[in-house]
Amino acid sequence: MSLKKINTVLAGAFILFILWFGGEFILSPETTAPGFGLPSWPAGDGDGFLIIKGIRDVVLALVLGVLLVTGRRRALGWALLVEALAAYGDMATVLVHHGSVATALGVHGLTATLMVVNGLLLMRETRKVAAVSATPVPQPAYR
Repeated sequence: MSLKKINTVLAGAFILFILWFGGEFILSPETTAPGFGLPSWPAGDGDGFLIIKGIRDVVLALVLGVLLVTGRRRALGWALLVEALAAYGDMATVLVHHGSVATALGVHGLTATLMVVNGLLLMRETRKVAAVSATPVPQPAYR
């Protein structure tokens, strides 16, 4: 299988996973929240904060999806690298608040690291194209 196909499958999997996870936080935040890894969740009207997390995830997935569908593969690589920071941030939040270390590292940390790997693979795939397009084309001299 070519590097381009592997990158496309990985990026598509991330998009679907992030959409699913974000959708779960929007549709049923009270049942999805315990799987995030934090030891406790807001009570009462705290669901609004959880829905915000779901909206963030859906928007992150949509950005990746638009870049994938439009063929902007180098931009997709950069977006994956940047969006991995959100997953690393989730991991750090769980760890700092004495949540589940297994979830912090096994879900958030692993997801972020795989996003970085996919982003770097996309950058490698598009490296030659970027180098060629950055080379100035000589123009004929007109007199």
